[in-house]
Order: sequence, then structure tokens, then C-alpha cells
Amino acid sequence: MLCAMCLTRVCAARSKSKGFVHKKSFLKFIVLPVGIALLIAGLFFEAGIADSVQVQVDVTSTPDRLAEPTLPAVPSQADHGAQVYWLSCMPCHGDIGQGLTDEFRATYPPEEEYCWESGCHGANPYESGFTLPKKIPAVIGDTTLAKFTDAAQLHAYVRATMPFWKPGSLTEEDSWRVTAFLLRQNDLWNASMELNASNAADIKIPRGAFLTPIVTPQPTEMETGNGTAIWGIAAAVVILFIFLLFILKKFRNTTTI
Repeated sequence: MLCAMCLTRVCAARSKSKGFVHKKSFLKFIVLPVGIALLIAGLFFEAGIADSVQVQVDVTSTPDRLAEPTLPAVPSQADHGAQVYWLSCMPCHGDIGQGLTDEFRATYPPEEEYCWESGCHGANPYESGFTLPKKIPAVIGDTTLAKFTDAAQLHAYVRATMPFWKPGSLTEEDSWRVTAFLLRQNDLWNASMELNASNAADIKIPRGAFLTPIVTPQPTEMETGNGTAIWGIAAAVVILFIFLLFILKKFRNTTTI
């Protein structure tokens, strides 16, 4: 016959065992969905990081040097001039005013890099084309505008001779705009007001050292003194020659007597 106490302990043990099983099942029921949710969240998080990295790569990509410059919200005269330069000046003078260098030509499509070949802009240009000079100067940088005395002279030159393939085709407004742009890029004009015929002559362009007029050197005192000494020596030689002739003539007369 079983003891009542033993039966009680057995029942208690069975009750605890059943409770443990229920708790274990409950934990599995909770942990499994939570784990799946965390896995899905992790996948989305990694995708978000990838997208962020992609955006950063796109933002820091190399800009298109041949692209049209954009205007600010309130564009100045020089800002408009940047667009005029891009359209009419950049193909020859470079994207930063460096001239038609080998480095700049490398930014062009391969079939357009060799400007001076026949059929392009060489001796036999394409139909309705033109021949480019072998050297196209820079227009932005130290002393690049040094042959002009002021902004008025620079504007007159641009208006009359540019662009190279169609001189005089720029409007008066566009000529002033690109002049203002060139002056600003060369730190000669702050673009705080509009550049025009009334103030252009007041904006001076410093001349470069290589364009400074050469002063003819004046004779120094030493050179003058040397010239006087030469004349003195010549006069002494002549006097000595005359004296010798006199002595010689007197000697002959004495011999004859």
C-alpha cells in the first residue's frame, strides 16, 4: 500500500514537470517569431546601408567638366557670363581658362580630341568649319589678361574678335557678361555692381613683368669719361706725329747745309 506522502510528492513532481514543459513551449513560441523579426530587420538595415553608401558614391563622383554651369538663385552679371563663356569660349580656351591644352582636350570624346587634324580644325577643316591656330592662350591666371590696360579695352576686344569662328557675333550684353566673368575669375572685379561702359575704364588690369616696356639704358659717367680719354689720346698722337715731322724736316735741313 502506497504512502500518502509519497503520492503527494509524486503528484507535486509531475505538476512541476508539466509546468516546465509548458514554460519551454511558451519560450519557443515567443523566441521563434522574435528571431524571425530580427532577421528581417537586419536584412532591411543592411539594404539601407548599401543604399546610403550608393548615394554617397554618387554624390562624390567626378563632376562633368563639360557640363553647363548652373546659375545661383540670384545670379550676378558674372554668373551669366560663366554660361556665355561655357557656350562660346570654353571649347577653345578650356573649362578653367587654361587654354587648349592636351589635358583639356582629353576630356573631349576621342573622335574630337585631335583638333588640328585634316577634316577637323586642321588645314582642311570640315564643311563650314574653320582652322584653329596651333596655340590658344589661357585667359584665366596670372598675367593672362596683361596685354589689356583696363576692362574697357578687354570688352572691346571680346566684342570685336570673339568667338574665333564667328567674330562679332556676341551681343553687347553677352560681351559685358563674359568680360565681367573673366575679370572676376582673375580677381580683378568683385562683381558687386554691373560692369558697363561707364565704369569699365576705371577697372585697371596690371601688366605682367614680361610686358613691361624696356627702358633704353643711358650712357653712364664712366662711359662718357672713357670717350673723352679716347679723344685725348687721339689728339696726343696727332700732336706727336706733327712734332716728329717737324724734327725730321729740321734734321734734313741741317744735313743739307
